[in-house]
Amino acid sequence: MNVNPRAAALLKAGQKLAPLIRENAEYADIHGRLAPEVVAAYHENGLFGMWVPEVLGGAEADPLTALELCELISYEDASAGWVLFTGSVGISTPAFYLPDEGVKDVFSGSRMPVGAGQGTRSGKAVRVEGGYRLTGEWNFASSAPYASHIFTLGTVEDTKEPVLFVLPAEDVNIDTESWDVIGLRGTGSFDYSTDDAFVPDRRTYPAGIDGTPVRGGVLGKLGLVQTSMIGHTAWALGVGRRLLDELSASMREKAGRAGAQAGSDSSHEQYANAEAQVRSARALAFETWSDAWETLSRGGDISKRQSSLMRLALNNATWSAFRVGTFVNTAAGTRALRQGTIQRFYRDLHAGAAHIMSAPPVLRDAGRELAGLAEHEHWFYAGLVGER
Repeated sequence: MNVNPRAAALLKAGQKLAPLIRENAEYADIHGRLAPEVVAAYHENGLFGMWVPEVLGGAEADPLTALELCELISYEDASAGWVLFTGSVGISTPAFYLPDEGVKDVFSGSRMPVGAGQGTRSGKAVRVEGGYRLTGEWNFASSAPYASHIFTLGTVEDTKEPVLFVLPAEDVNIDTESWDVIGLRGTGSFDYSTDDAFVPDRRTYPAGIDGTPVRGGVLGKLGLVQTSMIGHTAWALGVGRRLLDELSASMREKAGRAGAQAGSDSSHEQYANAEAQVRSARALAFETWSDAWETLSRGGDISKRQSSLMRLALNNATWSAFRVGTFVNTAAGTRALRQGTIQRFYRDLHAGAAHIMSAPPVLRDAGRELAGLAEHEHWFYAGLVGER
C-alpha cells in the first residue's frame, strides 16, 4: 500500500515523540490535562492534522497509518492517544464537509485548529436569518482544553433535521470542573453548553453525512463516526499491549522469588491467552481497515457489511484489552494497587471502555447484521436504523 509522504512523516514524528509522551504521562494523570510540551509537540509536528485534507495543510492519513500512529501514542499514554484521535477527528470532519466560507473561518489561524465535542446527544437549533440559534447541554468534549473549536449535534426545531454545528471555543460555556473521573484524566473531556448561541450557515453541515465530501480525497467518505472508530480501535490496541508488556516486565523482574507469578504454570497459561487476545484483536482491526481502504481507494463506497465489521473490530479490541487488563491487574498483585503505570492504564481502560461506541447495543446490532437479519436497515452513528 502506498502511503502519502505527509502521513508517513506523521508516523515517524510519533515514534520520535514517544519518549516525551511517556515522560509526561503521570503529569497528565495528576493535572487533568496533557503537559504543555506534549501539546506543543503535537502542533509542531502536525499531528492534529492527521485526517485533515492535504489541501488544508493536513496529512489525510489512510486508516492503516492512522491505526499505527494512534496505537503507538496510546501505548505511551492512554490520555495522549485519546486526545490525538479525538482532537483530530473533531476538526477533520468539518474540514471535509463545511462549505468554503466556513472553512475560511475555521482554518484562518496560524496553526492547525483542534476540535472537541460530540455527536451523540442533541441540542435544540432554531432557524433564524443567516443561520441558527443553538441551545443545549452536552457531556464529554474530549480534548476541550486544547480545542480552538467545538463541534456539536443539534436538532432543528421545525424540521427535526440533525445538524452538526461548529463554534469557536470561546462561544461555548465549558465547565472545566466537570471531569473528575477515574481514568483518562488528561483528556479534559469537559461538559459544555450553549444558550441561544448564533451559528452561521457556513459553519454547519448535515449530521447524516452522505459520503460526498466537499473537498479532499476518499478518506472524507468515512465521515465522523467511522473515522473516529479508527482512533478508538487503535487506542484499545495500544492500551492492551502496554498493560501486557508491563506485566511481562514485572514477571521477569520477580522471576526466581518464592511464590512469584513468573513461576506459576497457571499464570503462564493465562498470559498466553492474553497474548492471543491482543494479537488477534489487532489482526482483525488491520484486516478490516485494509479491506475498507482498498474499497475506498478504487472509488467504491463502504458497504453495510464493512461498517458492521468496523464496529465489530472496535468492540473486539476494546473488550479484549479489558479482559487482558483485568488479568494484568490481578496477576501484578500489589504492584497494581500502587500508583504507577499498571494502575494508571487499568483506570484509563475502564474509562475508555465506557464509550458509547464500545457499548453492548453496538455489538448486538453488528451481530444482527452479520447474521443477515438487517436487510432493510442501515448504520447511523452507534446503531442500525430502519425497518426491522
